[in-house]
Amino acid sequence: MITSAQMRAARALLGIDQRQLAEMANLSLPTIQRMEASGGQVRGIIDTLMKVVEALEGAGIELIPDNAPSAGRGRGVRLREAGIRSAAGSGPGFDRSAPAGDVA
Repeated sequence: MITSAQMRAARALLGIDQRQLAEMANLSLPTIQRMEASGGQVRGIIDTLMKVVEALEGAGIELIPDNAPSAGRGRGVRLREAGIRSAAGSGPGFDRSAPAGDVA
């Protein structure tokens, strides 16, 4: 449904912090922190996951599943499959080993 990386990326695109997302989704801050700290797919109560997804989508975020086209219009960012390299993904200041959102 949603990954922890998607949650962090969505917050970054919106320019909000975890507390703001918690308020938007009517959830507690520790719940958002737990969800984002999990690896890969966020697991939990479906109602809780839906609150986060609906809050993000209501704010203009389009969550794109693996191998699915984007239905939306406008600019966006998509993470390429691991192991695929490009010339743009190399050079000074770019560290593929750094987690998403970290600057080398």
